Amino acid sequence: MKTIGKLAKELDINVETIRFYEKKGLISQPIKPENGYRLYSSAIADKLRFIAKAKALGFTLKEISSLMSMENNCAQVESLGLQKLDIIRNKIFDLQRLESVISKMTNSCKTNQDQYSCPIIDSLK
Repeated sequence: MKTIGKLAKELDINVETIRFYEKKGLISQPIKPENGYRLYSSAIADKLRFIAKAKALGFTLKEISSLMSMENNCAQVESLGLQKLDIIRNKIFDLQRLESVISKMTNSCKTNQDQYSCPIIDSLK
């Protein structure tokens, strides 16, 4: 059992982040004793680690909440994972398209002979 400050330091997250997750219902807030500090269990610490790892993989808090509720339903988790994978693949495709367009635009600057005109600026007008 740890105070919120010690837990935050151990997990390398902000105290306000823990409070935010409490407000969003991702973790429960321990009952505050009459004289003392709230003490957070190892189960809450485990949930916070889960949230951090899921966020690092790009899951939103809403998706993380869903994942936490599907803990024992691998088929549902797989479905959510496949949806996330589809989103990631679409983003990669869009970024590759943007890379190509911007690459062509910057290459046009190399061959530009008009010092009073910029092909990139002209294409954005």
